[in-house]
Amino acid sequence: MLNIALPKGRLGEQVYEAFARAGFPCPSIREDSRKLIFTNEAADVSYFWVKPSDVAIYVERGAADVGVAGKDILLEYEPKVYELLDLGLGKCRVAVAAQAGWRDNTQYTLRVATKFTHIAKQYYHSVGRNIDIIHLNGSIELAPILGLSDVIVDIVETGTTLRENHLEVVETIVPVSARLIANRANFKFKTASIERLVRELSKGTEGGA
Repeated sequence: MLNIALPKGRLGEQVYEAFARAGFPCPSIREDSRKLIFTNEAADVSYFWVKPSDVAIYVERGAADVGVAGKDILLEYEPKVYELLDLGLGKCRVAVAAQAGWRDNTQYTLRVATKFTHIAKQYYHSVGRNIDIIHLNGSIELAPILGLSDVIVDIVETGTTLRENHLEVVETIVPVSARLIANRANFKFKTASIERLVRELSKGTEGGA
């Protein structure tokens, strides 16, 4: 049986539908209950919902054989997992944003507000820019408005929130989408089942990992 960690929320609903279409349904997951684990022995699958940023932890530690995590999470935390497939879902991007009309003055250290500290450091190191990281967990758009930072590094989907706060994308760092990941040790013991899952999911995706 495959133990599968799904991200809570809208993305998780889309991911489950993709799994169900691929031949791994679990009807009980649609029931209105307080259950945490949903199993379909006929399909040899067991699902559980977790916070999106925790999926990679459950998979890396072996509590789940496979799971679905955003590419942003994989780049930020670099979990020791196998990345098997780009599901083509939850498409967005990690981007640099600033107040409209802002221009970088390279004579000063750039103040960057973000929860993606690793991604930001890697990006600015690659372009040779000195930065001061300000780690925030929420309402990151406020930072440049209140003068806490010069720019932010955050997930951008439609850009509506940025526009409503008079911010604009300055640079795209990396495109993001949902990825199927697997525990390295468990993959060796459940290779056939996991590879079958990858094959069936691949039929409905727009590309591979």
